Amino acid sequence: MDNYSNDNTASRYKAHVSILGISQIHLRNPYIIAWWSAAFPGFGHMLLSKYLRGYVLFIWEVVVNIKAHVNQAMIYSFQGDIDLAKEVLDTRWLLMYIPVYLFTIWDSYRTTVDLNKIYYLADSEDHQFNSFSLGAVEINYLDKRNPVIAVVWSLFMPGLGQLYVNRIMTAFFVIFWVVVFFYFSHAQEAVSLLFLGKVSQATHVLNPEWLLFLPSHYGFAAFDAYMSAIESNKLYKEVQSKYLSKNYQAAGFRLLKGQKVK
Repeated sequence: MDNYSNDNTASRYKAHVSILGISQIHLRNPYIIAWWSAAFPGFGHMLLSKYLRGYVLFIWEVVVNIKAHVNQAMIYSFQGDIDLAKEVLDTRWLLMYIPVYLFTIWDSYRTTVDLNKIYYLADSEDHQFNSFSLGAVEINYLDKRNPVIAVVWSLFMPGLGQLYVNRIMTAFFVIFWVVVFFYFSHAQEAVSLLFLGKVSQATHVLNPEWLLFLPSHYGFAAFDAYMSAIESNKLYKEVQSKYLSKNYQAAGFRLLKGQKVK
C-alpha cells in the first residue's frame, strides 16, 4: 500500500519508494561515478540505483578477477616482482576482463550524464511521487537520517549503513559479499591471531587475493550510505515543504524577494 498511486501521467519521476528501498534521480558527478566503476566494476551502477546491471558487473568482476589472478598480480607488482606478476596472470581470462572493465567505466559515466539531464526535466515537471510504502514483509518511508551515523554503521559492517537509509536491495547484496570476502580471505581469523600476538601466523593465514576486495567494499558502503542519507534528507524536506504549503499555507500567500516576513 502506497500513500500515492502512480498513474503514469508524468513523463518522468524523481523518486520512488517501495518496500525494497528508495530509488531517486539526483545530480551526480559523472567522474566520481566513473571512478567507483574503476575501483570496482558494478559500484558505479549501484550508486545510480541500476541494480541489475550493477550486480551482473560486480559478480563478473569477482569471478574473472579470481580466474585471471588480477589481484595476485597486483600484489606482486606492489612488491616490485614484475616478472612474477606477468607469470601469474592467466591471459585466457584477462583478455575477457579488460573490455568489460573499460565498458563499465564508460557506461557508468554515460548513464550519469543522461540521468542528470533527466533530473532537470523531472524537476521542472515536479510531479508527485509516493513517500510511504507498506507491505506484508516491510514498511518503508521517507525520513531524515544522520549521514555520519550511516557511515559509522558501514564501517562496523558494510551493508548496515544501507539498511539504516532504507536501501534494502543494496544492503543485502553488500552484506552477502562482505561475508564471502571475509570467509575466503581469512581476515577475521588473522585479526584473532593478531590479538593473541601471533603476527607471523596471522600473515601466513591471510589470502591476499581475496583480501584486496575488502577496501573497495568498505569504501563503497560508507560512501553510498553517506550520499544516500544526504539525498534522502533533501527529498524528505521537499516532500514536507510541499505538504505544508498545500495544507497550511494561505492560497494568496506570496513571499517577495528581499521582503522581510513579520
